[in-house]
Amino acid sequence: MSQPRISVIISTYNAEAWLEKVLYGYNCQLFKDFEVVIADDGSGPATRELVDRIRDEVFYEIVHVWQEDDGFQKSRILNKAIQACRADYIIMSDGDCIPRSDFVQVHHINKEKGYFISGGYYMLPMNISHAITRDDIQQQRCFDIHWLQDLGIPKTFKNNKLTARGFISKALNTLTPTNASWNGHNSSGWKKDILNVNGFDERMQYGGQDRELGERLANFGIRSKQLRYSAVCVHLDHKRGYKTPESLAKNAAIRRDTRKNKQVWTHYGITR
Repeated sequence: MSQPRISVIISTYNAEAWLEKVLYGYNCQLFKDFEVVIADDGSGPATRELVDRIRDEVFYEIVHVWQEDDGFQKSRILNKAIQACRADYIIMSDGDCIPRSDFVQVHHINKEKGYFISGGYYMLPMNISHAITRDDIQQQRCFDIHWLQDLGIPKTFKNNKLTARGFISKALNTLTPTNASWNGHNSSGWKKDILNVNGFDERMQYGGQDRELGERLANFGIRSKQLRYSAVCVHLDHKRGYKTPESLAKNAAIRRDTRKNKQVWTHYGITR
């Protein structure tokens, strides 16, 4: 296999129905020179069966990186997935985020040495998350605000994430007060930069481990680009049973230390 220009890491855990929709979303991409690396944090056999079936239905290569189920260990599996990536540039997203057809293209066009890209997401309610079909994804209806409003989506400012194009999306990217942080659901950067800060801190479980990586990249001198209104994905709803006060508190303490001491390297990352 020739080296792809982009590697897309998708994290997942026992969520086959959502992952299937996401993988179909990548089969609709305008930019096609990419591979998908699935970072599987201990899913059962059903996920592997899905991946094996989907491989025969999509144009892109899929690499399935799996580890034993040991609770929420997303940072650990993401580090393994980073090492498995064959491209020099990596997009990271989640197995519950369906990418719009220009998603990979936008990341590719806007990548730049010395920068990482921060994207956003459009959250869908559970009923619409279930209702989206493969055809809805192929026809891009799930990104059509009129179609979504017919299903009950209210009129709010966040709808600009789906409707903004060209100058308007660039203006909104510039004007948004939201920090251009590393977001696990939609960010990208150079593999060498991620390796230079030693990837994710594997002490961290749910709650800000992606932001902490971005903070170390910033300490390393990597700047961030805001593409919240350009790199578009819709986020399928789900429960978050792995969110605990303990993990949030522990992660917050690690992030405070990273910011206070301007940490670049984690001793709990890819290289131990």
